[in-house]
Amino acid sequence: MRLAMRDFHRAGRPLRFTRLGLGTSPLGNLYRAISDAEAQALLERAWASGVRYFDTAPLYGYGLAEERLGRFLADKPRSEHVVSTKVGRLLRPVEPGEKRDGLGKFFEVPERKERFDYGYDGVMRSLEASLGRLGLDRVDMLFVHDLDLFTHRSQEALEARLAEFMQGGYRALVELRDQGVIAAFGAGVNEWQPCQWLAERGDFDLFLLAGRYTLLEQEALESFLPMAEERGIGIVIGGPYNSGVLATGPRPGSYYDYRLAPQAVLDRVAQIHTICERWGVRMFEAAFQFPLRHPAVLSVIPGSQSVTEVLENRIAADAELPDGLWQDLKEAGLLHPLAPV
Repeated sequence: MRLAMRDFHRAGRPLRFTRLGLGTSPLGNLYRAISDAEAQALLERAWASGVRYFDTAPLYGYGLAEERLGRFLADKPRSEHVVSTKVGRLLRPVEPGEKRDGLGKFFEVPERKERFDYGYDGVMRSLEASLGRLGLDRVDMLFVHDLDLFTHRSQEALEARLAEFMQGGYRALVELRDQGVIAAFGAGVNEWQPCQWLAERGDFDLFLLAGRYTLLEQEALESFLPMAEERGIGIVIGGPYNSGVLATGPRPGSYYDYRLAPQAVLDRVAQIHTICERWGVRMFEAAFQFPLRHPAVLSVIPGSQSVTEVLENRIAADAELPDGLWQDLKEAGLLHPLAPV
């Protein structure tokens, strides 16, 4: 059975997304190293499962994920897949006496350092470098990466980066779209608030929102997602399992938002898990399916670390879930009253 598709056409050329996409941060050896052979097998299984949307970034393994994805796509018809990468960071080799970035987070990756650059030239240089690593003559979408408080740590620092981007990088992305170099652009962030700030100030096509519209979190329904729907802005959902806890369940050692889940999160997940069990639904299936019920959401892109996880995500994409599940979750106060289910 083929994966369901969602069409998107706002400003540039039309795009077709598979409801299930693939986030490639694990291909950059995030948290643990995988071999080139494992990465190739994972990508082959995703392709065989029908996945045709792939998202990557220079940050993921400091270029390693882009390189692995590019090698895989080299013999695939370019018209049959959609690729997004990100801008906002430039990479350079380490110099004598320096340590590479990402120690303890990315393993067995190139010896490179990163530098934030959200300016006009930085965006253009980032795209050129990504195309070289991917071995492609174009990508379909560019997301400005990590313009959020999670990354820049203080509101003052974030506001400075937002200003830098709107004065420079934003103009570069508009030019690239107007010239047909890319079909669409937006931002890939860990918070919905910067998405709304940007949407209020520019002509953005879509946003990649990681971990902020899930079974656990739906605050974006109060202002940002209605704005996106009204303006025809597409949403790609990353982190549908909130770093793992919605897939592993409420057991000790589960991760939420890139760190060990606090007890309050474990307790809420336990409530969700109980209701899912009552309906004979595996929680990871509900977690995957929930965001897709919003009309602005184009694709959900879990980051798979193994062939098994790719297969499980395909199972989740195909699952047919009972309407009563969502009603029970709402009645228990576990879903926002505005959540479209």
